[in-house]
Amino acid sequence: MKNEPLISIVVPVYNVEKYLQRCLDSLLAQTFNNIEIILVDDGSTDHSLTICQRNAETDTRIRVFSKENGGLSDARNFGISVARGKWVSFVDSDDYVDADYIEYLYTVLIKNNATMAICSHRTVYRSGKIRVNSYKGSPSIDSHTAIERMLYDDQIDTSAWAKLYPIQFFKNISFPKGRLFEDIATTYKTFLAANGIAVGSDAKYNYLFRDDSIVNKTFSLKKLDLIFMTRLMTEEVEKVYPDLHRPCKRRMLYAYISTLNQMNGITDHQNIRSQIIANVKKLRKPILSDRKAPARDKAAIMLICVSYPLYAKVWRWYLKLKKGEEISA
Repeated sequence: MKNEPLISIVVPVYNVEKYLQRCLDSLLAQTFNNIEIILVDDGSTDHSLTICQRNAETDTRIRVFSKENGGLSDARNFGISVARGKWVSFVDSDDYVDADYIEYLYTVLIKNNATMAICSHRTVYRSGKIRVNSYKGSPSIDSHTAIERMLYDDQIDTSAWAKLYPIQFFKNISFPKGRLFEDIATTYKTFLAANGIAVGSDAKYNYLFRDDSIVNKTFSLKKLDLIFMTRLMTEEVEKVYPDLHRPCKRRMLYAYISTLNQMNGITDHQNIRSQIIANVKKLRKPILSDRKAPARDKAAIMLICVSYPLYAKVWRWYLKLKKGEEISA
């Protein structure tokens, strides 16, 4: 590809020595040549920094930075601050990408004369099963459409990865330090800032589903950030697009139910659980009357309204089934 602009790939690194080399190998194999790979070691206590430095010695496209632990958002913000590229993409250090990941995103971007680009992704489970999340729809959409589909979890998600952004976006947008589910408070802002969004249906990003990841670990009160971040997002979205009130309600339902799922099997925080269940029940009427709301949401809200213990049992069965399923590309 002629006249390639420099594209920065920001990779936060924290205690991922088991997965890091696979991630780096996938980045070093990129068919798009003009890249810089910014590795931000966020105070790792394992051999992650050593792996970063060893790879940097053999490839000048890698730039390694080491800082005190500040969390994923802080590491991403730091990576952005030292990036030299005109465009930036984020890759998590336990994930990996196809060899044409960057080339595909940039080609889709240019072909559709867009401000930013998105590609589809695969979810890879520890069992080896793979679920492909493929986009279907127009290859060029506006911010309203992107946000509406994201609120409905309709093949466009809140993740920072699997996207290509102009670096200038992050002069006014930053990831919230010290919060979990930081992407929820950030990605929608990039959609709002975009004049046009290109979406590719091919899966080029591989997301590793880890039971031991921060999000999937045992419930703690920090995980209530999901509800807090979602509320911030929906409130701001409704100010810009008042007609998205109903999909915003659906997204809040998702945050409540996802938090209940995180609490499944624990006996602490009964008051919090009861309040979340009460909030779910308040959304019963608007969700059940929403034709665009996913069927699984409607099934979940009806089960919770009938019996939360029954819902919890069904959820455990569904999660086991989901992790074991295989959908071919």
